[in-house]
Formats: sequence, structure tokens, C-alpha cells
Amino acid sequence: MTQSFSPTRSATDAGAADAGALPEWNLADLYPAMDSDELKSDLEKARDKAETFQARWRGRLAEAARGEGDGLAAAVVEFETLEELLGRIISYAGLVYSGDTSDPARAKFYGDIQSSVTDISSRLLFFPLELNRIEDAEMDAAMERDPALAHYRPWIVDLRKDKPFQLEDRVEELFHEKAITGRGAWNRLYDETLTSLRFTVDGDDLALEATLNLLQDPEREKRRKAASALANVFSENLRVFTLITNTLSKDKEISDRWRGFKDVADSRHLANRVEREVVDALSEAVSEAYPAISHRYYAMKAKWLGLDVLEYWDRNAPLPDSTRRDISWDEARQTVLSAYSGFAPEMATIADRFFANDWIDAANRPGKSPGAFAHPTVPSVHPYVLLNYMGKPRDVMTLAHELGHGVHQVLAGRQGALMAATPLTLAETASVFGEMLTFRSLLEQAKTKAERKTLLASKVEDMINTVVRQIAFYQFERALHEERRQGELTTERIGEIWLEVQTRSLGPALRLGDGYDTYWTYVPHFIHSPFYVYAYAFGDCLVNSLYAVYRNSETGFQEKYFEMLKAGGTQHHSELLKPFGLDASDPAFWSKGLAMISGFIDELEAMDD
Repeated sequence: MTQSFSPTRSATDAGAADAGALPEWNLADLYPAMDSDELKSDLEKARDKAETFQARWRGRLAEAARGEGDGLAAAVVEFETLEELLGRIISYAGLVYSGDTSDPARAKFYGDIQSSVTDISSRLLFFPLELNRIEDAEMDAAMERDPALAHYRPWIVDLRKDKPFQLEDRVEELFHEKAITGRGAWNRLYDETLTSLRFTVDGDDLALEATLNLLQDPEREKRRKAASALANVFSENLRVFTLITNTLSKDKEISDRWRGFKDVADSRHLANRVEREVVDALSEAVSEAYPAISHRYYAMKAKWLGLDVLEYWDRNAPLPDSTRRDISWDEARQTVLSAYSGFAPEMATIADRFFANDWIDAANRPGKSPGAFAHPTVPSVHPYVLLNYMGKPRDVMTLAHELGHGVHQVLAGRQGALMAATPLTLAETASVFGEMLTFRSLLEQAKTKAERKTLLASKVEDMINTVVRQIAFYQFERALHEERRQGELTTERIGEIWLEVQTRSLGPALRLGDGYDTYWTYVPHFIHSPFYVYAYAFGDCLVNSLYAVYRNSETGFQEKYFEMLKAGGTQHHSELLKPFGLDASDPAFWSKGLAMISGFIDELEAMDD
């Protein structure tokens, strides 16, 4: 079955504060409760329909493509309906579990639903495999003959890109069914381990999210203690995290080898529908820009803080002269909606529905999944957003980011269950664009030079986290997965790779001292979505270029932008960017995006003159 969502953003960008009353989502639009009759009925319905579908269509798709019987379009429509139903069920279970991963009842419910959905969807697995065995000419003729089938052309064409890496049916079924006791089980162990960790800082026992927040505390000693607490607890759990990482890396290598993927990241590139050369160009461009961006910025920040060198717990420290205040939830809502409305009222109208209809869970609770994400659920319902809102400016940016995802998912939903999902490289476009709109709105409202400096510095740090850090994460993963092909990696070796890459990316003004070699453990992308991280850098650089087009355009940009979002997964990135005159295969494209970050640093340097 096809399910996608925006993976958890890094928890390091939140702050601790009293943000006022915070909303919790109402999942009743999916199902009333874990034990509801509606959910039980849908599970039975899905099981029965899957059995009927398999009995009706297995071994008959080639005949249907030739126009015999009801025709292939009927099969695709029936398959999409089942995908929608199963997506609704698993989305609900995943969201319930995210609300409190420490609750045994929720964990059992999630595990049971995963098992049931895997069993049911195994009956559907034959469909895309058999569909891909139909000859290209025969499939093209079928779509020419039947407009109803031609409607699904983008999905069919996209599906056939997987054809070279497709295995024999029984092997695919085994991979599919074993996922729940293999990759899925290790993912769950990681999640439950991470959310159960507690960190003692000045006598307070804190969860991961709250402890990471202290790395932005104005008091340097508080930041040091938080960093030490994180390192100590991570160190105590390194055996588990190392085992999970080694196991999942080997699991991926086995799958890649069977399917015929050559490079460690090729399966991700295929899933993202992006060429390896494009990602390589992005990675190289960002690496070359390390001195001009991260190295230069952190050297400047050390000077602002009166230090010869920044310790790693100083990296996210507030500026000495910055004004810090708690931002209420209502103010955050108005800030984001106002910025969205200034770009396009339709964008604000869609985003406001998330607040008005309780589609957001913003409270920071024990056991709740850390960070933030937007989950599209299924087109017949609506997305949901999870945050851990704690009242700091970066939390407002995270809200803008996730609502950007939400707006994108609402607009793409009209493509239906099979074509709504956007490849990850473009899935970050609307979210990062939403952040940029909010930042620009705040910057225009800045009343003093100090306020403007604080905003610019905060944005530069966010962009470094999104571009430089994420490409460094990608390079860390590449090194880890490549070395894992030669055998298991020790905890010490993983820490060495981590420090090598981080040192290279962050520069000499930042000292990555004792304990920082354990910080790879809390990045969930490495576990849940290997090589996902470059999508953030792709999205940020793309949006920088896209925003420049917007600033220079006279009319029509908003309409083209909404058409891009509405397309969902029906077009390649080259087709979606063409109306804006942008080409991600051109190395100069990435240089333009990086130039915006460098330009902000230029402005900050000029303020010090």
C-alpha cells in the first residue's frame, strides 16, 4: 500500500515556554475510537474486498489490457478504493500511536493494526507486479483506447519506473510480509526507546524534546548541562542504537542487492523520482559552500558571544543582544496565517481549517513523538499536523513549515489515493516556502536594527540546519552504509564517521567535544527513512530560487504555484519547475539557492561594520 508523510523534523529547533492553551487533534474524522465498530467494520470490509479483488483480477490483467471483460480501468479504480480504505486505517493507528508511544495499549493497537493491514495488503501485492509485466506497447494501446484508464497514466508511467528492480511475486510477498517483523519492528523499538529516555538537568527529569530545547537557553551553563545530560544518556543506550543501526543498514543492503540497486542511495533516488546526478550536484554544491556559509557564520557567532571558539552546545545559543519572549499559540497562528494571506488568501483559508477543525496536536506531552510532522492520511479525509509547541520563534517557523505541508496535501488530494503523494524532493517545497513567507513577513515588520539582526541570524541558522546539516547527514549516511557493506560497525566507528562529517561541515569555529560523538543516535530519519534528509536541502535551495522568481514576477506566480501543488505526484520535478524557468539539473540552480543564504550572512557582517 502507498502511504507517505513528512517525517519528524529535528527537535533542536524548539524552545521551552508557557505558550498558553494548546490544541490536541480530534481524530474522529478517521475513526471515533480504537475499539470503535466503524474501525472493526472497515477492517473486515478491507479483508473481504482484498480477497475478492485478488480472486477476480490475479492472472487476468493482460486480458483486461486488451479490452476483454470490464477492462483494466475497472481494476485500477477498485485497487485505488482499497488503497484508500487501508490508508485510512493505518493512518489512524499511526496517529494514535504518535500521541503517546509509551502507552502499552496504543503500542499494541498500532502493532495489531500494522499486522492486519500487512496481511490484507499482501493480497494486493500482485497487482502492481502483474501490471508491470504488461508490455509497454500493449499498455500504451490500452490507455489510448480507454479514457478512464488514461486518467491514471501518470501513476502507471511512474509505477513502471520500478519495473527493472521488481522481483518474482513470491519473493515480493515475502519481503512485504516480513517487513513487520523486520524493518518495522526495529523502527518501533527505536521509537519506543527514544521516547522513554529521560535526562536529568539541575534535578529535573526531562524528555528528549525539553532537553534539546535547553541547548537554546540564554545561560551557557544551562546549555552545557543539557548537552552533558544528552551525551550521558545517549552513551548509556549506545548498544541498542548501534544494533538497530547495523541491523537496518544490513537489511537495506540485502534488499538493494536483490533488487539490483548499485549505489547505497539509489533506491531513495528512485522513490523520489530524482536522478542520482541531480542529488550529487546538490551535495557537491553545498559541500563547496561550507566555508562561505556555515564556517563563516559560526566564526561570526563566536565573536558575537565573546568566544574564541564555540562549543557544540553554543551552536544554537541566542544572540547576546536578542530580545526573547514567549509567543502564545494565538499569536503564532495569526503570524503564520497573516503571512500566508499576504501571498494568497486561498493559502491562508486552507491553513485556517487546521486550527478551526482541530487537525493539529501541538501540546508537548510525555511519550508523545518528538519533533513535528504533517500526515496526509487519505484524500477522502484531510491531513493532520503534530507539533511540540513551546512558544519560541523557531516554533512559529515549524508551524509555518508543517502547515505548508498541510496545504500542499489538501491541494494534491484531488489527485486521488494513487496520485496525490508527492516525491520527497518536492514534498518539502510548500513547507519551506511557507517558512520563507513567514520569515519575510516578520522581517518587514522589524522595527529596529537589533530586531532585524536577530531575525536574520535565526533564519541563517535555520537554513544552515536545513541545507548544510542535512547534506552532512546525507554524507554521514552514505559513509555509514558503504562501510556497513564490509561488515558491522562498532559504536566507536559510527561516532568517528559522525565527527568527521560534522567537523567538515560546521567548520573550525565550532569545537565538537566529548560526548558529541553520540548525537547521531537521536536523528530519526536515519532509522525511518534512509537518505531522506537530502530532501530538506533540495527543498530549501529550490524554494530560495522559487522565491527569487516570485519577488521578480509581476503577475501570475501564485496561480502557477498552486498548480504545482495541485499536481501532487503526477509530474516529474523538471515538468513542475519548467513554468518558473527553473532547472534542477543545472549546477547553477543550486548555486542560486545557496547564494541567498550567503547574502543573508553578508548583511549580518555589514551590520557589524
